[in-house]
Amino acid sequence: MARRRHLIAYDIREPARLRRICKLMEAHGDRLQYSVFVCDLTRTELTHLRSDAEGIMNLEVDSVVIIDLGSIDGARFTFVGHRERLPERGDQIV
Repeated sequence: MARRRHLIAYDIREPARLRRICKLMEAHGDRLQYSVFVCDLTRTELTHLRSDAEGIMNLEVDSVVIIDLGSIDGARFTFVGHRERLPERGDQIV
């Protein structure tokens, strides 16, 4: 199954849920900024990640945005200021 690159950002209101979401994202991708991650995921991995996040979140006040950037080779980033290192790996076992 082909991996696609996703930009995922979150806004979690409670510190304990925030830590749990952060650990979940760290297990699936690479941090670009404090609450912004880039994740290379198959459709199945994305489904599981979303389900796991929904299980942690308070859906009344927390939010996660998932942006599909397309194929891993097709996504391009431009940084202004300090440049973060993007993941260079291909397949990843999660």
